[in-house]
Amino acid sequence: MEIFIEPIGKLVNEFSKLPGVGKKTAQRYAYKIIDMPEAEAKAFADAILGVKRKVRYCKVCGNFTEEDECAICKVREKNVICVVKEPKDVLAIEKLREFKGVYHVLHGVIDPLSGIGPNDIRIRELLARLQSGDVKEVIIATNPDVSGDATAMYLAKLIKPLDIKVTRLAHGIPVGSEIEYTDDVTLARAFVERNPL
Repeated sequence: MEIFIEPIGKLVNEFSKLPGVGKKTAQRYAYKIIDMPEAEAKAFADAILGVKRKVRYCKVCGNFTEEDECAICKVREKNVICVVKEPKDVLAIEKLREFKGVYHVLHGVIDPLSGIGPNDIRIRELLARLQSGDVKEVIIATNPDVSGDATAMYLAKLIKPLDIKVTRLAHGIPVGSEIEYTDDVTLARAFVERNPL
């Protein structure tokens, strides 16, 4: 016997496809939609369709935009490029209001176990941007995990011969934490990547 009538079952199924949404949360979302006034539900549906129709990737950096080129690429200095895995990483860095350069979104990282190689992410596009001769530094800001580190090392090998400075975001003990509660890998990396005072 079906637990939900078909329209509710379909909605629960669609919500459960979202990352981090289990069956219980998907059910709560579906019930919320049912309880919404029709105008609210329509606005919600229109917002989803609007994103699908209007949002595209910047032809320069690969970040989200509504135009061919994103606002960051249009106005920022282009001599420092920060390389990130995906567009949400750009947002995280932009919240800091510290970085004044431009970005390059790889849309993935090298992960042989998942069948993702260098040709499957936007490395060629990055190398093409570096040919201008204007870039002085490439900051690699991939995640500090096996795939992120492998991607960073691969990129460094390609970029260093171009006489461009290559840096990686620092890793180590988080501010405000206690050493005794820091995991072994993070603590070891903090020792290796220690800075002079």
